Amino acid sequence: MCRTEDGNTRYAPLYIHTFRLIAPHRSQKALQPSGQYRGYSEIPCGPERLRWCREQNGLLQRQVAEYIGISRQQYMDLENGTAGHCPNEIVDKLAKLLDVPVFDLLDDYNRFLYEGQGKLIQEYRTRLGLGKSAFAKQYHIPARSLSAWESEQKRISRTSWERYFMTQHT
Repeated sequence: MCRTEDGNTRYAPLYIHTFRLIAPHRSQKALQPSGQYRGYSEIPCGPERLRWCREQNGLLQRQVAEYIGISRQQYMDLENGTAGHCPNEIVDKLAKLLDVPVFDLLDDYNRFLYEGQGKLIQEYRTRLGLGKSAFAKQYHIPARSLSAWESEQKRISRTSWERYFMTQHT
């Protein structure tokens, strides 16, 4: 670098400093809360609430998975919203760990299962004033499936729930 002052040229050495950039460690990144939401009440769905609460508590996915007794991949599926059904015991442990209401972590389908699919289906059928056979016939549901759902011997699939009961439950 040079500078001219009063007709005199002055030179100053130019130093170029180099240093290595180090990317943050994965666990440090995981502990930094996402800035997408300012508060819990702004978060629209269960999986995003789950991630936000975990980050606010400074927990890693691995730590949460170990606490609730599932694999990290299974926990990641919950946090990404790709898990189909979340057993009640798991949701209860998550809600306790994160100190949030259980229903805040559930989508409509899992809420339907959590509240008891058999009871809810029977209540809906009763409101319509239909017996099992008439209900099954009217909705084109195999009578065996309806009976298994109501007795909770078989969990209703998300597809069947969406087709027959989603609008009645939400």
